[in-house]
Amino acid sequence: MPLPPVALVVEDDELQREILSDLLKDENMEVIQCESAEAAELIIARVGAELSLLVTDFRLAGEGTGLDVACFAKKRFPHLRVILMSGENSLQIPADVRFLQKPFHPGDLLDA
Repeated sequence: MPLPPVALVVEDDELQREILSDLLKDENMEVIQCESAEAAELIIARVGAELSLLVTDFRLAGEGTGLDVACFAKKRFPHLRVILMSGENSLQIPADVRFLQKPFHPGDLLDA
C-alpha cells in the first residue's frame, strides 16, 4: 500500500493551523504542523524529500516569515508544491509559489 502524501502546515495561529491540517487530512494527507519559520526549516531540512505540499502563512511566530520558508523549501526541493497565505496582497511572491489571499474558502486551498 503506498504511503499517503505528506504536507507541512506552518501557521502560528493554533485554530487556523488545526483547520488547515484537518482539511488536508480529509484529503488523505499526512500532516506535520509547526508555528515558526525556524521550526519549518528544520523539518524541511530533515524530511523535505518526503513532502508533497508546504502550506505556510506569511506572518509566523519567531524571526522569519512564510516567504522565507517558501524560498528555503523551493531552493532545496524545486518541485515541492508551495502555497503561501496572507491577508496582505502587496507581497512579492516567487512565480513558482502559489498565493492565497486571506480569507479564502477551504476549497481554494485544495484547488491551489
